[in-house]
Amino acid sequence: MRAEPRSRVLVTGGSGFIGRRLVRALAEAGAEVTVVDRNPFPGTGIPQVTGDIRDESVLARAVRPGMDTIFHLAAVTSVVDSIGDPVGTYQTNVAATANLLELARARGIKSFLLASTNAVIGNVGDAIITEQLPLHPLTPYGATKAAGEMLLSCYNGVYGIATCAMRFSNVYGPGMLAKDSFIPRLMRAARDGKGVQVRGDGSMQRDVVHVDDIVAGILAAWQTGHTGPVIFGSGRSVSVNDMVEAARSVTGAPLPVEHVPVGPGEMPAVKVDISVARSLGYSPQHDLKSGLSTVWPDFCPQEADQ
Repeated sequence: MRAEPRSRVLVTGGSGFIGRRLVRALAEAGAEVTVVDRNPFPGTGIPQVTGDIRDESVLARAVRPGMDTIFHLAAVTSVVDSIGDPVGTYQTNVAATANLLELARARGIKSFLLASTNAVIGNVGDAIITEQLPLHPLTPYGATKAAGEMLLSCYNGVYGIATCAMRFSNVYGPGMLAKDSFIPRLMRAARDGKGVQVRGDGSMQRDVVHVDDIVAGILAAWQTGHTGPVIFGSGRSVSVNDMVEAARSVTGAPLPVEHVPVGPGEMPAVKVDISVARSLGYSPQHDLKSGLSTVWPDFCPQEADQ
């Protein structure tokens, strides 16, 4: 894909797991990319503003006249962390988003894409999640992302900024060494010859999607000018037991399972309809095994090379 001629874009959270790959994809497409993040961007050649997005002076330095798009990825993304610190989650996920949107309005930025989540919908049991379902979040994480989506809606309706809430399902892929979600825990357990804890009986279903598919989706949403919510996932839900079996197949490790109670805010299933995303040209390429095969070398490069 190619960027629009002389596109100047800002990526918040550009040094993070998804952000790093998005920044590189945007740069390869010809965009002039600036990153704002608390952590330095790896490599050279990408301008960066280092700091916390809760600091208004950091955002003021990052959002400059002449930019045309903001990709807003920086956020508290852990449900558990949001439950432990709802106020801090609000400050990062809502207040900072409001400040960023206001800077976008004041400085003439045309489009704003937010990394959101299907957690804004809450628990719908085994029903398929679509963009049309009402928002009913069950955790501070989901609630703050829903608030961010409402802010996008009003800045589109009143000020004409093209805003898009990109609802990601569970994202995985290379670059997860520092993450503590289930797939990195599986990889660490396989590497260390240990077992893994599974909440409930392992029948809980999730849509897990490869980070490279997510980046392709972000670019599709941007280049088509889509406004409103759009769900990006694999379109194929798998159980936690399926993830364990796929990890066993990819790593060759036995991965014994210890069953533990289901925590608060956990949904029994996440099944998503990606037909809106497909209408933008989105077409996920990875299934679970092929995707896990790209993750395993980060955790155990010697075994992966055999």
